Amino acid sequence: MRNLHSAERLRPVDLARAHGLSTQAVRNYEEAGILPVADRTRHGYRTYTPLHARALRTFLALLPGHGHPAATSIMRAVNEGAAEEAFRLVDESHVQLLEDRRTLQAVERALHDLTSPAPGPAPGSGPDAAGPGPGGTFIGPLARKLGLRPATLRKWEHAGLVHPRRDPATGYRVYDQADVRDARLVHQLRRGGYLLEQIAPLIAQVRAAGGLEPLEAALRDWHDRLSARGRALLAGAAELDAYLRARG
Repeated sequence: MRNLHSAERLRPVDLARAHGLSTQAVRNYEEAGILPVADRTRHGYRTYTPLHARALRTFLALLPGHGHPAATSIMRAVNEGAAEEAFRLVDESHVQLLEDRRTLQAVERALHDLTSPAPGPAPGSGPDAAGPGPGGTFIGPLARKLGLRPATLRKWEHAGLVHPRRDPATGYRVYDQADVRDARLVHQLRRGGYLLEQIAPLIAQVRAAGGLEPLEAALRDWHDRLSARGRALLAGAAELDAYLRARG
């Protein structure tokens, strides 16, 4: 194996061409601390070594799994001799991936639970009893079905997660089939510990699609993206380990 600290000199254009980048990008990466500081010729031109090429290769391998900010911070820490800080940053990316996997699992459980029959109107009268007719239910029966307080459903409405209409005769809230579906999905995600602002984009997607079936394709794509990110983290770790060894 050649010595990456050897006297072999590389121009910015050599690194750029080898990695499909512009020479300005290479200079920017050095200024950001992604590459070690380059030597200069007596005329002020940057000169790089195979170690710089290894650093650039490592950064590009870290990008898909960690994203630009984290990958930059990892490389900067390594180049400053703070390997433990680099390891902590790597750990944080793995923790985030695990949290994303748990979020996906919670969504899948919520969708599975939604396959059971939706709550229907209860006999009696008033908003805490009878439903307004086929395809709709008042706030009281829905709250009891979900094991919630009516105030919780009103809070979700205020957050834009459910959109019940008003009965023109009584002014009571009427939840149709789509509202019930959305309320049950919110309920499952809230039980999983997710905040209303985290749930809102998912509910918006379900509502825009007109049902849950299109969301299943999105979940499959979500699975694929998480798997790709996991593999990218592994590939980045291998390059980072090689770079750390090369630095000695």
